[in-house]
Amino acid sequence: MRRSLMLLFTAILFAALTLGQEKEQERLKECSTVIGEILNIPDGIPQDLLDKAECVVIFPSVKKVAIGIGGSYGRGALICRSGANYAGPWGAPAMYALEGGNIGFQLGAQATDFVLLVMNSKGAKSILSSKVKLGADASAAAGPKGRSASAATDVVMKAEILSYSRSRGLFAGVSLEGSTLRSDGGANKNLYRKELSAEDIILKGAVRAPAAAQSLVSQLNKKSPKNKSENR
Repeated sequence: MRRSLMLLFTAILFAALTLGQEKEQERLKECSTVIGEILNIPDGIPQDLLDKAECVVIFPSVKKVAIGIGGSYGRGALICRSGANYAGPWGAPAMYALEGGNIGFQLGAQATDFVLLVMNSKGAKSILSSKVKLGADASAAAGPKGRSASAATDVVMKAEILSYSRSRGLFAGVSLEGSTLRSDGGANKNLYRKELSAEDIILKGAVRAPAAAQSLVSQLNKKSPKNKSENR
């Protein structure tokens, strides 16, 4: 009887782990679809801003989960250029969460996709090391649209994080100040089958990008293969 119970428990645990991993794999595929579509929007994210970004965060199909502004959240992935100075190709993703009341003001009845560009190493260090409140712990602004960012304001150009949204086919820069970004430890464990921090995944290269992330990685490597920020 004891052996049968142990086998049953093991089977249930394995099924739960597999289900959790499949869920995160599907989320990565959704991130790939979103970034592929958004990067090909005419007059969308300026190429020169993407080329200067250290990291990109994608949150597909964010929805309101409660009446009011307190229950808005999104789950997605952070992907950065590899290497200590973010000078290498795009690497393995870490799963992330976007939370806070300010998200609710951006959401209607339809699901909304969010894409955030992390524009310098200071911003990347902030979101990798701890929970970050946009606008307080890291400067944030609505991202400019168009083929070039040359017309962007000084505030935008000095921001550590630039954010965009897409809903009902409409793409625009959007302010997410007051919302928070944090590493989703449970999702990372589900995906990689072991305890990993965002720093382990992004900076230490503790794991390779899973198969479900290959399309996401390859699209970014094709669209922006080299970091062209000023400190390179």
